[in-house]
Amino acid sequence: MIERYASAEMTRIWSDENRFRIWQEVETTVCEVRAELGQIPTEAAAEIRAAAGFDTARVLEIEKTVQHDVIAFLTSMAEHIGPAARYVHQGMTSSDLLDTAFALQIREAGQVLRRALVSLLEAVEKKAQEHRDTVMMGRSHGIHAEPTTFGLKLLVYWSALERGLRRLDAAQEQIAYGQLSGAVGTIAHLDPRVEEMTMAGLGLKVEPASTQIIQRDRHAAWLGAVALVGATIEQMAVEIRNLQRTDVHEVEEPFGKGQKGSSAMPHKKNPIVSEKLTGMARLLRGYAHTALENVALWHERDISHSSVERIIFPDGCHLLHHMLTRMTWLIEGLVVYPDQMRANMAKVRQMYFSQAVLLALTEAGVSREDAYAWVQAAAMKVWDEGKPFKEALAEDRRITAQVDGRALDRCFDLEHQLRHVPAIFARTLALKDWN
Repeated sequence: MIERYASAEMTRIWSDENRFRIWQEVETTVCEVRAELGQIPTEAAAEIRAAAGFDTARVLEIEKTVQHDVIAFLTSMAEHIGPAARYVHQGMTSSDLLDTAFALQIREAGQVLRRALVSLLEAVEKKAQEHRDTVMMGRSHGIHAEPTTFGLKLLVYWSALERGLRRLDAAQEQIAYGQLSGAVGTIAHLDPRVEEMTMAGLGLKVEPASTQIIQRDRHAAWLGAVALVGATIEQMAVEIRNLQRTDVHEVEEPFGKGQKGSSAMPHKKNPIVSEKLTGMARLLRGYAHTALENVALWHERDISHSSVERIIFPDGCHLLHHMLTRMTWLIEGLVVYPDQMRANMAKVRQMYFSQAVLLALTEAGVSREDAYAWVQAAAMKVWDEGKPFKEALAEDRRITAQVDGRALDRCFDLEHQLRHVPAIFARTLALKDWN
């Protein structure tokens, strides 16, 4: 089912063809390094580079018999090279090839994810700037709290996505390690210089200490970074779903011509993309959890991690890439209803200025406890009797004795309450130092 959400680029990266191509490059580079060090004939390395090849169908056919993917690949590669193939894979174990190539494959997929994440950041920034001053109700516990702006809400998500980009960049650096350390990590059958020069040629760093495998905390950190980006997308999706509810209706997903919302109710316009993204984020968290389970292996290695990684890494990359592109589409086409936002604010009859009144009373010398009790009593009249908040406050002589009409009016200044939003934008977007 994951193929349904796969892009052509990500499909190519995780294809057998690309995996074998990377394997071929690793094996060929090792031979060239060994030739440079005088460990195998120069002409043999040149012959290997010139003749190296494989047939994907042939590799998979051989694997059915030998039940070992690396042996099947090396057999197919040898069929193309001829006698010089005896130098291929000398002194190496399967994991030297597998883990080194896996790092290259993950890094390639991460570059695709990074580009998609940057595109989403750009879309969110543009929409946030557009609605920097679009006033709406802020909510805590689902209850009207104080005013905010829709742009500021989006800026918070931009900031989280920006942290996600930094985590992904750090994870990309942490995953870019390879090894040629042999069966238990002792480099028993190769010169350490071969490992160092090969990794330099492949654009990787040498794993300082390994067993038969590169330790899986690196892989868990990478999938953890992927899952955290997914979690931020879910956070955005859940908010959009809540704001699209009929009784709120402050934003709305794009709804295409000919689109249907319900098989039974023709009037429905459901937030289906946000709902899908919410579910996909759960999958990503599951993959990240599974990657953590792969860290603790028996002794120098077992293969309990291997079969798992063949699923969680390709699928995790396909899913996050799809989530990034769909959320970008959603944000770019998001329909925003500022008038409805104002209408929803009006429902609480300006009670969102309660803290401003509380602070004015304390500045006038009233204890916080008394000020809170007086303002709360006025607010309860709004809830219970439907009075405007300012009128309820004005009826309390304890309040008017401390805060006159002019001072009370100043408490109800929306522009004053939101005066620092531009500064928040400036300091947040100043973090943008990536391409």
